[in-house]
Amino acid sequence: MHILVLNCGSSSIKGAVLDPHTGARAATLAVERLGTPHATARIDGEARALGELDARAALRALLPELVPDRTKVAAVGHRVVHGGERFTAPTLIDADVLSDIEALSPLAPLHQPANLAGARVAQALFPGVPHIAVFDTAFHATLPRRAQAYALPPELVEAHGIRRYGFHGTSHAWCSTQVAAHLDQDVRDLRILTCHLGNGASTCAVEFGRSVETSMGMTPLEGLVMGTRSGDVDPGVLLLLLREGGLDAAGLDRVLNRESGLAGLSGVGNDMRDIEARAAEGDERCRLALHVFTHRLRKQIGAHAAVMGGVDAIAFTGGIGENSALVRHRTLQRLGFLGARLDEDRNRDAAVSPETPVTTIHADNSRVALLVVACDEQREIARQAAAVVREADRVANPRRIPIAVSARHIHLTREAVDTLFGEGHALTPHRPLSQPGQFACEEKLTIVGPKRSIAGVRVLGPERRACQVEISRTDEFFLGIDAPVRDSGDVARSAGCTLVGPAGEITLTEGVICARRHIHMTPDDATHFGVSDRDVVEVAVHSGGRDLTFGDVLIRVSPRYALEMHLDTDEANAAEIDRGMEGALVGTGSSASLIRRKVAFDKAK
Repeated sequence: MHILVLNCGSSSIKGAVLDPHTGARAATLAVERLGTPHATARIDGEARALGELDARAALRALLPELVPDRTKVAAVGHRVVHGGERFTAPTLIDADVLSDIEALSPLAPLHQPANLAGARVAQALFPGVPHIAVFDTAFHATLPRRAQAYALPPELVEAHGIRRYGFHGTSHAWCSTQVAAHLDQDVRDLRILTCHLGNGASTCAVEFGRSVETSMGMTPLEGLVMGTRSGDVDPGVLLLLLREGGLDAAGLDRVLNRESGLAGLSGVGNDMRDIEARAAEGDERCRLALHVFTHRLRKQIGAHAAVMGGVDAIAFTGGIGENSALVRHRTLQRLGFLGARLDEDRNRDAAVSPETPVTTIHADNSRVALLVVACDEQREIARQAAAVVREADRVANPRRIPIAVSARHIHLTREAVDTLFGEGHALTPHRPLSQPGQFACEEKLTIVGPKRSIAGVRVLGPERRACQVEISRTDEFFLGIDAPVRDSGDVARSAGCTLVGPAGEITLTEGVICARRHIHMTPDDATHFGVSDRDVVEVAVHSGGRDLTFGDVLIRVSPRYALEMHLDTDEANAAEIDRGMEGALVGTGSSASLIRRKVAFDKAK
């Protein structure tokens, strides 16, 4: 299978015909300086002048030459910068999808119109194949609300759709999966910090395969210092420039997007190679540009590591990330407190290629893997487009899935039971739970947090190997605990609390989590739905209240399970699901159905 991948920008076009499994290119296209008399194109490396063509005219002229036999292309994958709230996965393009993408143009005015133009021309030239939009923002759909929100009045937020979306998602997705493959681990078991550094630059905290924080926001202007973009600026400075700097909104847009960043700081342009060379010769503006760029990047790495409670790997990708040993050196200085130790020789010698896509730059005694990864967004787009063509995200769906609401509850070890209820105490079953072998106990405890306490929290049996306290976001605020969203059983480096029982108390240094929404099912159920253990799916919830779609729902498969979806009380309230009564796990009359599965964790096919 070959996929045509198109990335159409305002002044450039990148394209390739490639095998998504191997990454082998059958043909490549690069167009630069569109809209100027100096526009040039390269097909398979052969350069030619184009004259003053726009993107549409260039595509009409070049695509038939790039793909002379259109029957060899199984699909066309289009990079689309902004997917808004609707598009959280690769999507088959039709007229409605194009209309919705166009409506998002104000959020990415430099990119979205060009992306649309490319899609429309390609549809006309390749009418018989599926066209798939792959969105930069989709990978960040898993950002928790605290990472999405700006501290602005709700009426403004709602009126203008203001929130953080994140970008460079295809690069961060590709980079994190390559890191996991290099380390011979599942990406869902790692905390990876990816640094995409090019003319555009961003970082991403990828915790167990999910984006949980990123440096870009509602637009690609937020975050790191970039080639011509400012990155983070005190909003007060912008108000000052509007009031006293002689700038209107258009002028401010021009300054922040086209005249700032490395170009504005250095005075010699946005090419890091030129800046490094001038800095070595003593150019103070270039030295400052280099210092500011790496200082901001190091600061962002520290912030992301704090969000994840540590980091297992830090990866550099993109033109600067792959090629600048100096930027990597300056960025990784003073990160020893994270356990990250750079090997200077490996860093200087680091080189990546399609044949060697990942190389190691950490010292042998580093607790954190430090890696350089060859960026291949085209292959990631092709991989996601191919999955849609294969209908790899499709699920069978005649069965409805019962929903149970999981209220706050506690799992205990044998030692904890002895301490809290007395030596040799046996947990007393109150009633069986829907999952075989599990039961709610008569025993209840008090959870004590930094701010307040919650009494009468039920214990679940049987005993476990580690104590675990599952609470909702509402409970988290009430107690004053910052509990991470985790899969049940994953309590390492989570929050702590004190548990008080009738015979004693224990203080947990870790174990308090907000359980990730999930579905229990048997192997037979998994075969029926076409999913596997640890897959991630989207689920439509059908209730007597609001029908909602939940993304990022974990599949858990075991012969010991019964088919059931678990939501916490906050999620049930959002869907207006009546849980009927208080308890640790209460069945409801509501049900759910699978919409599609996430293909991000699939091995290449």
